[in-house]
Amino acid sequence: MEFGIAFKGDLSMERTIALCKQAEAGGFEYVWFFDSHILWSDPYTRMAVCMDHTERLTFGPLVTNPKVRDWSVNASMWATLLEIGEGRFDLGVGRGDSSMRVMGKKPATIAHTIEYCEAMRELVRGGTVQYADCPEPVYLEWTQDWDLTIWIAAYGPKALRMAGAHGDGLVIQLGDPGLCEWLGDQARSARAEAGKSVDDYRVLSCAPVWVGDKAQGVEQTKWFPALVGNHIADIVEKYGADTDLVPDSMTTYIERRRGAGAGGEGYDYRQHGEVESDNTYYITDAITESFCILGEASDHVARLEQLRNAGVTQFTIYLTGGDEERHVAEYAENVIPHLS
Repeated sequence: MEFGIAFKGDLSMERTIALCKQAEAGGFEYVWFFDSHILWSDPYTRMAVCMDHTERLTFGPLVTNPKVRDWSVNASMWATLLEIGEGRFDLGVGRGDSSMRVMGKKPATIAHTIEYCEAMRELVRGGTVQYADCPEPVYLEWTQDWDLTIWIAAYGPKALRMAGAHGDGLVIQLGDPGLCEWLGDQARSARAEAGKSVDDYRVLSCAPVWVGDKAQGVEQTKWFPALVGNHIADIVEKYGADTDLVPDSMTTYIERRRGAGAGGEGYDYRQHGEVESDNTYYITDAITESFCILGEASDHVARLEQLRNAGVTQFTIYLTGGDEERHVAEYAENVIPHLS
């Protein structure tokens, strides 16, 4: 199993660099940054600086989307980061949740996201692409024929099919082994139906962690199920609760959200990913313990073994709940060695 860390972009540059160097020394292989340019600082300038201070870590957005920047701008950034990092850049893509909705805009469609992923692959390898917002063909003369690895974030049935058929890996914002297996199986099935090998398909589970007192961990991480719940509510609303396309655990979870008084509405994106978020009004301790990984180091090892058995190939820690250096050290010393 691979391990990564993820930042919101709210830490100082000096501390971000130090955490990257600590993670690299501790056996982590990936560093991801949230990409929501209004809520947090630009991730790509930070990646470039961190690449210059590390040797092995692969960097990328977790996740970007097709609508927030012109595609030629995106491709130029990806190719530049691949050059700076000598290939140490992967692309994480979603339809655009917080990045678009904080501006009052809708996320991209499935078809638009697929077109975007194919265009990014072609442009960074030096190919020519013509897309809707640019009537003239676009190509980068200076790029070095890079092979771009793309991870696609998905929960819903159509998005999961997209992730399997068009991505190199699936991103799941959950630490629940059962749900990760259910979601990953759908993406792998879609990949097989597309005539592609599932042997090298990757699944990334990402969630906050807390090593130590579980009650304290719940308080520091309960914002995360609220964030995930906003995604799941969209799926339940679209496909309905009485369908095998959505598991009972998801629909029950969203019914609690509706029953708490917000009717599935009112998510405050200005508190997206914040420990003190008011969006947690319907979150129980049990939900938080299911979606995150909490407890002593041995509890983390046990959960990660379950995730690995469920088909997860990478676990990434959201460094968003405090004690970031301590948690990187705990994983480096007491968790990763048991799962290498």
